[in-house]
Amino acid sequence: MNHNKIVIAVTGASGSIYAKVLLDKLKNLQAQFEEISMVMSDNARSVWEHELGNKEYKDYHFKTYDKMDFNAPFASGSAKYNVMIVCPCSMGTLARIASGISNDLITRSADVILKERRKLILMTRDTPLSLIHINNMKTVTEAGGIICPASPSFYSKPKTIEALAATVVDRVIDLIGVESESFRWGE
Repeated sequence: MNHNKIVIAVTGASGSIYAKVLLDKLKNLQAQFEEISMVMSDNARSVWEHELGNKEYKDYHFKTYDKMDFNAPFASGSAKYNVMIVCPCSMGTLARIASGISNDLITRSADVILKERRKLILMTRDTPLSLIHINNMKTVTEAGGIICPASPSFYSKPKTIEALAATVVDRVIDLIGVESESFRWGE
């Protein structure tokens, strides 16, 4: 049995397309995971609906938890979730994670992932960055997290907004260590 357990957290940062592309790709890679769970902030739902014009976040058949459900399995290290991706990650969520403030399921789960020395990937989506943002990224990085800014690449010549978002999502998929098809430079 595969022992990859992953939690996807979606915050209210602009960039819902990244979350959608990530969820679509994970749906297609589900056989490589024992468990895929999801938690969304209220703002994430609002931003998704505004940016994407739909409520398709309801259509994913991953286990979904309320942002205040501290009984979710990944709120404890004993559940052995080995990966957490925050996509997109707002600067407020980054700040709470960097400060160890566990005031909702997203920040509590990130705290658990870091304390257990497991893989935390924050797909930050903001520009420009203040020194506070940069220092928070430094703090999370020093604690073992990975900052993966939602900065798309263009060398694959993406033709749609989904393909452009996939240039970042594919890097995240590589970071979590599962096999997937994507553009590879020089191949």
